[in-house]
Amino acid sequence: MDVKLFLKEFWLFGLKQAYACLFGGFLILVMIVTAYWYPLDSLHRYDFIFLAAIGFQILLLLTRLETLRESLVIVIFHIVATVMELFKTSDAIGSWYYPEEYVFGIGNVPLFTGFMYSAVGSYIARIWRIFDFEFSSYPSKSLSVVLVVLIYLNFFSHHFIYDFRWWLMAATVVLFYRTHIFFRVSSRYRQMPVLLGWFLVALFIWIAENIATYANIWIYPNQAEQWQMVSFSKLSSWYLLMLLSFVLVSLINTIRLHEKQVERAVPESVRQ
Repeated sequence: MDVKLFLKEFWLFGLKQAYACLFGGFLILVMIVTAYWYPLDSLHRYDFIFLAAIGFQILLLLTRLETLRESLVIVIFHIVATVMELFKTSDAIGSWYYPEEYVFGIGNVPLFTGFMYSAVGSYIARIWRIFDFEFSSYPSKSLSVVLVVLIYLNFFSHHFIYDFRWWLMAATVVLFYRTHIFFRVSSRYRQMPVLLGWFLVALFIWIAENIATYANIWIYPNQAEQWQMVSFSKLSSWYLLMLLSFVLVSLINTIRLHEKQVERAVPESVRQ
């Protein structure tokens, strides 16, 4: 192993990941800082986070650190997430709640919450571009879209009928178990199973969720009296949300096959 090359790629990988996490990292930073120090009596903390998220988005666009396509992903995620938030926080469901006051909101949902989900979509859209993603054995887009529509519907329906979460997880494995994602850190492509990649990102989001609940951004019913770690069972929800996010981003990107798979797909007589 070339140690020098490994260290160079490891450093560059970290820098690119930090760049891809710009929006999400900014939100987490604002949440933590305002949890311990927030001096504005005339503006609710949740409203400040909402305005700060909008301002940071504008800054990213003006400095061209974010493309218009990536900002479109954020808008789509904001809408999809807000619909789910309205349902999950309704008085009849009460999966979680937002304990502080706000002006910018709909029903039980402050508007900044959509940006938390948008941060996931923004990360995927940006990392897709900067790591120059290619794939092997990627399933048809139509099948993946059907799967994520069912996943999204299950987030609602499991409150009334059977929870198909584990069946959907099994369908995800069947559909994507052969799929590898190829990413270029510098000059050379590396690869990993896409299912593993989604799990690692879901784990990172679960850690961020623990930070956010500790910072009193939202609270689960079992955290009402005293904060405690978010259940590991939430990892399955974030995993399915990761798949939903990834497929949504894939709809505005080209699924490029890795070079070796393209060569296999072309008959030998044509290549000659």
